[in-house]
Amino acid sequence: MSDTSIPQSAPKAVKTSIHKLDARTKKRNAAESRFKLYGITAIATGLIILAVLLTTIIGNGYSAFQQTFVTLNVELLESKLDKKGERDIEKIKKVSTFGYAPLLKGAFEAKVEELGIETDLKSKAMAGLLSKSAAKDLRNLVLEDIDQIGSTVEMTFLANSRVDGYLKGRVSRESIANDKNISAEQLDFVDQLVEAGVIKKKFNLDFILGADASDQRPEAAGIGVAMAGSFFMMMVVLALALPIGVAASIYLEEFAPKNWLTDIIEVNISNLAAVPSIVFGILGLAVFINYMHLPQSAPLVGGLVLTLMTLPTIIISTRASLKAVPPSIRDAALGLGASKMQSVFHHVLPLAAPGILTGTIIGLAQALGETAPLLLIGMIGFIASNAPTGIAEGLLSPNSAMPAQIYEWAKRADPAFYERAWGGIIILLVFLVTMNTIAVILRRRFERRW
Repeated sequence: MSDTSIPQSAPKAVKTSIHKLDARTKKRNAAESRFKLYGITAIATGLIILAVLLTTIIGNGYSAFQQTFVTLNVELLESKLDKKGERDIEKIKKVSTFGYAPLLKGAFEAKVEELGIETDLKSKAMAGLLSKSAAKDLRNLVLEDIDQIGSTVEMTFLANSRVDGYLKGRVSRESIANDKNISAEQLDFVDQLVEAGVIKKKFNLDFILGADASDQRPEAAGIGVAMAGSFFMMMVVLALALPIGVAASIYLEEFAPKNWLTDIIEVNISNLAAVPSIVFGILGLAVFINYMHLPQSAPLVGGLVLTLMTLPTIIISTRASLKAVPPSIRDAALGLGASKMQSVFHHVLPLAAPGILTGTIIGLAQALGETAPLLLIGMIGFIASNAPTGIAEGLLSPNSAMPAQIYEWAKRADPAFYERAWGGIIILLVFLVTMNTIAVILRRRFERRW
């Protein structure tokens, strides 16, 4: 026999088909499906949380846009307001709000007699259903036109916060057991006046346009003056942060030499973007108020502090927009004989404008919602009774801002202020959503393809 081994037959090749999935492909597809499921779950969870948040905010705050009003026919007695009948405005001004209180009591007595309502309440308890601002409102009406003295005028007054809360379901008969501001008999009287159409809930425009009120008049509080304060602060931020931030970004990105000094500057800009906002408030208190002696609680100071806080965000977003412009744009401009400055301002900057505008508006929106820096410079706890009449007054007069005003309402004891805090959040969210929508529109409008 030969020593040569007998060759063994080769193993048969396994036949496969591209239409049949093997085990590895099935495992890979299953992992991909799980990853998609994780992504869909994350998005759904975020949407659910957002829906719960919006539902909670709207559910608690929509009632702030409605207020309870009482309509009465008030007889402006000449014997109370102008005893000598001289119609001297200076003498009529001397009649304080206490002199108008009897007129309100008489108006309730006349209304009860007119409607035939049976009640054991005295006129003082009836007038107690009105806001503490009712006498002042009546006095202002008389001073606007003193010829009305001696006649009967129909006027709508704010009801007090307890009556308003009763009609909104915030106050119940059980909850007023130990409440000295209203009684069960007064609530019975309120029910009768509601049936007669004397007391009604209406849209409260003064909440949007009005000023804050004292702790004794929560029903009269509005956010309008605080909105004006936020507006002037945003004007300061826009006027300072946009040009400074864009100029610094252009220099660092296009002109500055790459060395250790610019590296330090870039690192510090990134660090400043992560600094807590309250640190900027401390800086503003130390520099702008204690050292420069600028007026405390003024929107100018608030705008300067928010400018410092917003600058890093604008610089970072602007530099990212400039980097996104292809280098070929710069090279082509330089190749055609343009200078470095011409290539930047005529070609690079217009192409980066959408990103710059988006970053700026997002920075402004962030500044609009900040509260902590404003606490340090005193823009809280201040009640501005009138809206500013000019730019100088708007910048230098003490005022509040929307987030600070919301914080102030939230920490007050009366539940009516808590309701207004939720309403203020709705208005603030409307502003933020509007600003972000404008950012998206501007980006789409000025975006260029290359």
